[in-house]
Amino acid sequence: MKKSFAVFGLGRFGGTLVKALSELDIDVLAIDIDEAKVNYYSEYATQAILATEIDENTLKKLGIRNFDYAIVSFGDDIKSSILTSLLLKEIGVPQVWAKAHDDYHAKVLEKIGVDRVIHPERDMALRIAHYIGSKKIIDYIELSKEFSIAEVVASDKIHNKTLSELDIRAKFGCNIVAIQRGKDIVVSPSPDKEILKGDVLVVIGRNDDINRFDKKGV
Repeated sequence: MKKSFAVFGLGRFGGTLVKALSELDIDVLAIDIDEAKVNYYSEYATQAILATEIDENTLKKLGIRNFDYAIVSFGDDIKSSILTSLLLKEIGVPQVWAKAHDDYHAKVLEKIGVDRVIHPERDMALRIAHYIGSKKIIDYIELSKEFSIAEVVASDKIHNKTLSELDIRAKFGCNIVAIQRGKDIVVSPSPDKEILKGDVLVVIGRNDDINRFDKKGV
């Protein structure tokens, strides 16, 4: 069953998100107070709504509680971000995500129960740092302060070895949840799956464990 998304705020982050969801053929409702932005993103969104004021009545009329995800992206308007996020939680949207402008904003969002706080600049900085700091890590997504997902390129060191032979979970405390070879990807690979040089390993685990695996295991 397809999930549905509502995106509040069509700035650079929110607008890009609407386009990306549209390209994935995902139902997305785009909402903003700027008519020009609403008109522009109406081409991409399943539905684009001009909302001069976002309050409880407006959200109920839009049927927001029926959406699986609501993502709040109001740029520098911290007050609107907090109030909208709070209303979405009170209405009962299953997953409310919000973009944080700074650490103070993030703390308030966490206090009111936002399910995921997004730090676009910080997250991108982390991904770039891991990319340029390692010859093998090609992408890095922080799930929390302790856990992340990384895409690591297999080297000669583990060429032609199986997952059971490598025993990565026991040695490094992280798990390979998928292996990509060219355009093909294997999710939840079996222990006898053989790894070849150049394979992209999707690894999940504690940040320290992933770093150890990158430096010593792969």
